[in-house]
Amino acid sequence: MTKDPENRGLPISRRDLLALGASTAGVVSLSSLSTLIGTRRAMAAGVDKINLCSWGGAYQMSQIEAYQKPYTKKTGVNFNNIEKSGNGPALLTAQEQSGNVSWDIVDLVQADANRLYEQGLLQEIVFDKDLDKSPDGKPASEDFTLGSLGSGAEGETSGGYVSTISYNTMFGYNKKAFKNDAPSSVKDVWDLEKFPGKRALQKIPAGNLEWALYVDGVEKDKIYEELAKPEGVDRAFKKLDELKPHAVWWSEGAQPPQMLAQGEAVIASAYNGRIFNAIAADDQPFGFIWDGGIYEWDGWTIPASLPKDRLQAAMDFLRFSTSTKSLMEQARYIAYSPARKSSFAEMSDLTYYKNDKIKMMEYMPTSPEHLKHSIAKSASFWSNYGPQLSQRFSSWLAS
Repeated sequence: MTKDPENRGLPISRRDLLALGASTAGVVSLSSLSTLIGTRRAMAAGVDKINLCSWGGAYQMSQIEAYQKPYTKKTGVNFNNIEKSGNGPALLTAQEQSGNVSWDIVDLVQADANRLYEQGLLQEIVFDKDLDKSPDGKPASEDFTLGSLGSGAEGETSGGYVSTISYNTMFGYNKKAFKNDAPSSVKDVWDLEKFPGKRALQKIPAGNLEWALYVDGVEKDKIYEELAKPEGVDRAFKKLDELKPHAVWWSEGAQPPQMLAQGEAVIASAYNGRIFNAIAADDQPFGFIWDGGIYEWDGWTIPASLPKDRLQAAMDFLRFSTSTKSLMEQARYIAYSPARKSSFAEMSDLTYYKNDKIKMMEYMPTSPEHLKHSIAKSASFWSNYGPQLSQRFSSWLAS
């Protein structure tokens, strides 16, 4: 037997080491060993179920397959899956304020996580201590893509947030609605003469305001600079006025594919993974508009007020689910890019779990090809300006 290198007294057997691929000399990677140690800690914590809050649909299914089932197999710890991340910030705040925190780990977008962490509502995560190294020994802070940890600022060593994936909010369309030319740019979304029909838009300012300025001629790298000015906000809403009479609104990620399939809209903003799933799993005749796709990070947070045993279990699952292997495996199930560079590096031949003829790299929002056409969402901008722009957007909708 050997001991946990952090001297927590958890036994690791020769059988464990051989299962991790060790030679008879006992050589095994540090990242694999730390994952094993994590599972031992979870078992020692005495927690038999983790309450996990995420977004539902194909995305939560990908987490269940890539993270939860392997974790349960290793530790015996099961999961209670909750589909409330759409209202996660408000519900988590209410839990913390009431002193009755029922969630153990919560999937949130980065801007929301930043606000909650600044308010003291999220557990601090020390990146190079609490997360696995890459297979070649790089600390997590170097292996995770720049901007994907904590607030996204360069040089942070800790924070309240760890990305698992990046995704695009982008436009998709129903091919049956366009027999000749098909839309291929965000400008085409605004071209109601050439591409007539309803547009399904998310009922929030984020995304809509960036696209309005982009179509109005603002360079992609200047959008947030313009949107920070009162006159820039006015400009964005004025451009958005052109779509308002032709818009139908969605609030849940499952709605845009349904709206396209049912003819409620011919073009819809949507999460790229939802459109991919509709095409690959449901054989829907949809197409992607990669131009102007807004990519952002999504990942794990842990409530600040968890009791010690639940906190330990949540932290161990955090380590396991953000390993190189786990993040790479998730990309089999949904077209979202893994946050680790080492995961991305292993994806060249990765295929869709339902169809080995579909290579997933083609659909990754942060592939080199798609990044050229994308807009990087600014989490810090929406952390600072989100509440006031949401109020303005609500007033605009009601007018």
